[in-house]
Amino acid sequence: MSPPFGPGALILVVGPSGAGKDTLIDSARAILADRSDIHVARRLVTREPGAGEAHGTLSRTEFEARRAGFPLSWDAHGLSYALDEDVGRQLARGETVIANGSRAALPVARRRFSHVLVVHVTAPPAVRARRLAARGRESEADILERLSRAPALDIAPDLEIENVGTPEEGGRRLADFVQRAAAAASLTVVLDPGGPQSR
Repeated sequence: MSPPFGPGALILVVGPSGAGKDTLIDSARAILADRSDIHVARRLVTREPGAGEAHGTLSRTEFEARRAGFPLSWDAHGLSYALDEDVGRQLARGETVIANGSRAALPVARRRFSHVLVVHVTAPPAVRARRLAARGRESEADILERLSRAPALDIAPDLEIENVGTPEEGGRRLADFVQRAAAAASLTVVLDPGGPQSR
């Protein structure tokens, strides 16, 4: 079995569709723009980008050919998702990576990464429904299906954000958490060059 990716910290931002994960990550990214040791993972998806999305796109064939090399991949809503290979290299340097992830992929993530922290983003169903409708990617039936899906977290998150305020408010909470996590991870690397174990 391959050693886990690390010793840097992977911060997985998870939550139901329409909770606003990408919005908060983008807001935090702007706040942390001067931090060269903190990165936002590039996500690869077997879907063309929609409005406001900046993920990489792969065909199903390309994705499957590369799947084994991705630090983390998962399937949801008929699509496949992955964190690209740069994530492994950044973590190996002891840096911190923020990623839009999946609740269902958390058990695998905890096995594959030496230091995983979870931020759970939520919002009331009515708010999520409005956001999903506004992005114009799903049919009404698809939106109802997404609203009905609520996989439980296997353990309590390290941070919970109810995303009903401004993007700047939520982004600041996320950025503050990421900076504390990065400082703790850096101290761990200094004290234990072999890398931390999963917390």
